Amino acid sequence: MGTTTFAVTVFRGRVGDHNDRAMAGSEVVGAAVAEHLGLVPVTVGVPAPALGTGWQDELDAARADLTAMAARYEEVLGAHHVPVTALTRCAVALATLPRVAAHRPDAVVVWFDAHADINTPDDTTTGYLGGLALSGPMGWWDTGLGGGLGSDQVILVGTRDLDPAEQRRVDDGTVALVAPGADLPDRLRAAVAGRPVYVHLDCDVLEPGTVPTDYHVPDGLTLDDLHPAVLVLAESELVGLEIAEFETAQQPGEEAVAAAALLQALRPLLIPV
Repeated sequence: MGTTTFAVTVFRGRVGDHNDRAMAGSEVVGAAVAEHLGLVPVTVGVPAPALGTGWQDELDAARADLTAMAARYEEVLGAHHVPVTALTRCAVALATLPRVAAHRPDAVVVWFDAHADINTPDDTTTGYLGGLALSGPMGWWDTGLGGGLGSDQVILVGTRDLDPAEQRRVDDGTVALVAPGADLPDRLRAAVAGRPVYVHLDCDVLEPGTVPTDYHVPDGLTLDDLHPAVLVLAESELVGLEIAEFETAQQPGEEAVAAAALLQALRPLLIPV
């Protein structure tokens, strides 16, 4: 009998959205995870029409929901539970990761994403809040939600679309990158180096068309690529898992099939130990 106590959370609020589809998509993923674990999810945030504006306005509009999400993580981690969370957009990590860093400073954040999300307000070329999602928790700018995550505690995985400032930070070793490739599981194991893991999965790390998502970046991971990487991560203690950027699909029912396939690839992380 395992001793892990999972806690499922579904974040439904608006945080830097270009459209409204991830606010419904997080509920699809959350329902699949909750059913698999036999748990009732806790919902945080209130859906609202996408703004599609600059990072500061988006952050201001989302602040109440993000504060509630930080409080939820404080509760879950404070009780020594393992959060398994369906997010709308990556920017929700502005709330989750500072709490992870506070409670588990020994953990490494494994960031599966086509994008690095380590721009800052000073060097962003788009003004998109999601592009600042990981730099904020590392304390590179003041989000008002905390920092505390060291750059040496971050591993980008499957990232292949980097802005110039982000590329420089990878090239100079500020942030580690495990790029796509046949030996990705071995390189990931070496980067994790036995540390506890908090896993962030942006669905656009996957090959376009694998699941419904906003961004479509070629040469992504297939689910058959993701599964061996997950097996490597399952060798470490799981501190938590968050899944972001899963959208509702164009065809009715398609998202449920995609969520089930994604969950199957992630299943090794969801076994109590």
